[in-house]
Amino acid sequence: MSKNAFKLTLYVTGSEWTYNWARVTILLTVEKHSKIFVAGHLGLAGSAIVRELKSQGFHQVLTKTREELDLLHQEKVNAFFRKEKPEYVFVAAARVGGIYANSTYPADFIYENLVIATNLIHAAHENKIKKLLYLGSSCIYPRATAQPMKEEALLSGPLEPTNEAYAIAKIAGLKLCKHFYAQYGDRFISAMPTNLYGPHDSYHPENSHVLPALMRRFHEAKEKRLPEVVVWGSGTPKREFLYSDDLAKALILIMNEYESQEFINVGSGIEVTIKELAETIKKVVGYGGRLIFDPSKPDGMMRKIMDSSKIRALGWRALNSLEEGIAKSYASALEHRAFQSENGKRHSLNSFSLLKK
Repeated sequence: MSKNAFKLTLYVTGSEWTYNWARVTILLTVEKHSKIFVAGHLGLAGSAIVRELKSQGFHQVLTKTREELDLLHQEKVNAFFRKEKPEYVFVAAARVGGIYANSTYPADFIYENLVIATNLIHAAHENKIKKLLYLGSSCIYPRATAQPMKEEALLSGPLEPTNEAYAIAKIAGLKLCKHFYAQYGDRFISAMPTNLYGPHDSYHPENSHVLPALMRRFHEAKEKRLPEVVVWGSGTPKREFLYSDDLAKALILIMNEYESQEFINVGSGIEVTIKELAETIKKVVGYGGRLIFDPSKPDGMMRKIMDSSKIRALGWRALNSLEEGIAKSYASALEHRAFQSENGKRHSLNSFSLLKK
C-alpha cells in the first residue's frame, strides 16, 4: 500500500489514535532532501527561513537574486519552476516599508506585491508543487478591528489608509492561495506574521519600519553625540514585535503541520508602546541623549496585536524577548555595517530579488 493510501485510510477511520498518526505522516512530508524554494531570501523573513532550514538539515534550499530571477516577469518565473522543479515554496518576497514609504509609493507597493504573488502562486499551480506557504502582513486587518486581532476579522472594516495599497495586495495573495486550495486542491496556505525585526532588516532613514528606523537614529545620534532623538508620533500606539528567527521556526512548523484554506496568525503575544520600544532601543544602543516625540506625525493604528492561539496550539512559542532580539539585531547591523550605507542596507525597500546581492 502506498504512503498516500495509508494516510487516506487513517483519515477515514477518524479515531483519535489514527488521527495522531495521520498528523505524523503530514509532519514527515517535507524530507531533508526536498527541494525548497525561498522567494525573498535576501530579506528579513526570507533570510531567517533559509538559516532555519539549513540549521534543521534541509540541504536543497533554492534561492535566486533578481539578476538570476526577476519575480515581476511571469514567464521567467514559470521557466524557473519548470527547470528547477521545487517541491515546496516559501513566498517571503515583497516590497516592504514603513509609513513614509507606503504613503509615498502606493502604486509601486500595490503593483509589485500583486505581481509577485500572482506570478509565484500561479507558477506553483502550473507545476504542481507539493505545498506553498505565502506570507501576509498584520497590516491587512481593518483599522478599527477588535484587539487582539483574530483571523476572521479580515475584511470586516476599512483598512488603515497609510498602508492600504500594500494591504490590498497582500490580501489578494491570501485569497489566491485560498481559492487555488478550494478549486484545485492545491496545498497553498498562508501565514500572517506580526511586525518583524532581526538580521538583514532595512535601515533606510525614511523608508524602513519603526524598529530598525529607530535603531539607526539612536546609533547615528550616539556616533555624532547629538543631544536628542526625535520619534514620529505621540509614542502611545501599542505594537507587537517578533524576532525573525522565531518566525522562521513557526513557518517551518506551519509548512509541516498546518492544513487549511484559512490563514494563520503568528505573533509574539507581547505588546509595547512606541515609547517603550524607543526606550528599549536607546538602552541597547547605549545612547545617553533625550528622547522627544513629534505628535504632528501620524501614529497609524493605535493598537495592533494579533490573536495567535492557533499557532500556539501547534506548540510554538517565541523564544526571544524584545530586548534580546533587539540586542541581536543591533549586533548584526554593526557587524554588517548596515548603518554606513546611504540607504541603510544593500537592499533597502524590497525584501525579494529586486535587491542587489
